Amino acid sequence: MTLQEAITAIQPVDEACRWRAQARLDRLTKPVGSLGRLEELAARYVAMTGEEFPKLPRAAVFTFAADHGVTIEGVSAYPSAVTAQMVLNFLRGGAAVNVLAAHVGAEVWVVDIGVAHEFGSLPGLMARKVAHGTKNMLVEPAMTRDQALAALAVGIELAEWAVRDGIGLIGTGDMGIGNTTASSAITSVMTGRPVAEVTGRGTGVDDRALARKITVIDRALALHQPNPRDPVAALSTIGGLEIAGLAGLIVGAASHRVPVVLDGFIAGAAALIAVGLQPLCRDYLIASHLSVERGHQAALKTLALKPLFDLDLRLGEGTGACLGIHLVQAAVKILTQMATFDE
Repeated sequence: MTLQEAITAIQPVDEACRWRAQARLDRLTKPVGSLGRLEELAARYVAMTGEEFPKLPRAAVFTFAADHGVTIEGVSAYPSAVTAQMVLNFLRGGAAVNVLAAHVGAEVWVVDIGVAHEFGSLPGLMARKVAHGTKNMLVEPAMTRDQALAALAVGIELAEWAVRDGIGLIGTGDMGIGNTTASSAITSVMTGRPVAEVTGRGTGVDDRALARKITVIDRALALHQPNPRDPVAALSTIGGLEIAGLAGLIVGAASHRVPVVLDGFIAGAAALIAVGLQPLCRDYLIASHLSVERGHQAALKTLALKPLFDLDLRLGEGTGACLGIHLVQAAVKILTQMATFDE
């Protein structure tokens, strides 16, 4: 399925199905509305899938990994080599996302979409490399438009693969040193907020490095002048390959009525791109948590999404998405396993 085909295939959520689910929730053996946002989550899930009495979905977290040329400007506390090291850690099951995914019964699918390292053939690694990282956005476009489209296509392809494999709930994950810089740039463009307002410390940079990071993004935006009405152009000039892959994953999942649980800030930037491409994508998104990264709040406000929880998370990988998946599972069980008063 091409990007345009996927965009066209996305339909509005089923509001009639949502109201029937809400009617059942109101009849469950409890005071009306007493399970609060779990009830809202259950009704939203039903509207997304069109399944009035859904089975508990099989869940998978897609952790896209890529490097960023802008790291040469000193915007991160860690070198780019850490991206490849963490990919190996994911594959060995030693990362936080592996632990939390196992806790909630979700699978972790690791995708090399743009790591500046040759892994060779490794068990469990989905090799979809579009490029060996992006270019330095401060001096040239991060990607060509064709590369951005190719990365979007990877996400769409993997969403289709997941659907064929029986996945009914998708979580987003990411790994890429420098990706909060690209995400801050995208968030500034797509929300209209000043760069300083949406740029945080990422991996934990000090005040001096944070000021440099803001300056780098401001200069990159002045150089490229990305247009928010052309999300692919924004991706290609200031984005990241993993952000593009996640945006494609969202579009592909929505085209098959599969709900997507967003992780943190990088997922928020990807969601802004996806919704820019097709506004209907928004209704298939569930925001797991509010990241410590300051730009995440701006992204969620623009997307009109309310996070399920706030635990001061800022790791990425898909860790928050795993916990969000747990709450979606709980909401589905409330709807389908509790008795009504009639019953």
